[in-house]
Amino acid sequence: MALDNLHAIREESTRFCSAVDGTDLGARVPSCPEWSVRGLVEHLGRVQRFWADTVRAADPQQPSRQEHQAPVSDAGLLEWMRGSTDELLGALEHSSPETPCWTWWGAPRTCGAVARHQVHEAAVHRWDAEAAVGDPTPIDAAVADDGVAEFLETVLGSSASTLLGSVSLLSDDTGGRWIVGDQRGPYAVVRATASDLVLLLYGRLPYSEVEVEGDVTLLRELLGAADTEQT
Repeated sequence: MALDNLHAIREESTRFCSAVDGTDLGARVPSCPEWSVRGLVEHLGRVQRFWADTVRAADPQQPSRQEHQAPVSDAGLLEWMRGSTDELLGALEHSSPETPCWTWWGAPRTCGAVARHQVHEAAVHRWDAEAAVGDPTPIDAAVADDGVAEFLETVLGSSASTLLGSVSLLSDDTGGRWIVGDQRGPYAVVRATASDLVLLLYGRLPYSEVEVEGDVTLLRELLGAADTEQT
């Protein structure tokens, strides 16, 4: 069954707000140590408002240039964040998946591609938020399974072609299987849950926390390319 991207954005964004509600907004985020909790909220809110504007513009040649500022005081910050999600979902609901839209990753430059990527933006940052206040819960298996595929297809793209070998990513819980690179050379096989594979690709987990067989250097190279491509 295809993932309902709009429902998943709403679900992950709601959980994000629940995680930070009532917490110390000045606390650091362990998985993104350069950010405080407030900085994380401001980031996701701005990202969602940026994509709402860009989707509404329906211009595949350039992004929105509109600036969005979060409230200066802590009061109203979560209301602003929830409003950001409403803006994004409203824009997506009034477009079709095939509607042209600028994307930083290139093709596919469609509103559907934006919706898909924003699921994973919200899911990973929800995990960040929960990590800042306690023990984070894994990303939903169906969301994470699509997240691995989406990361490799759009975020990483052709960068994986520089690998002098192949990396196979195998999901223990969903049965997902992805192979990156040249299968004629040396190889590495990574086994973990789909959630841990996504978090590994997005730099939230070290590779020491997953099972790796074969040439670990190839996995390091893949993660290095992934880190370069993330925005």
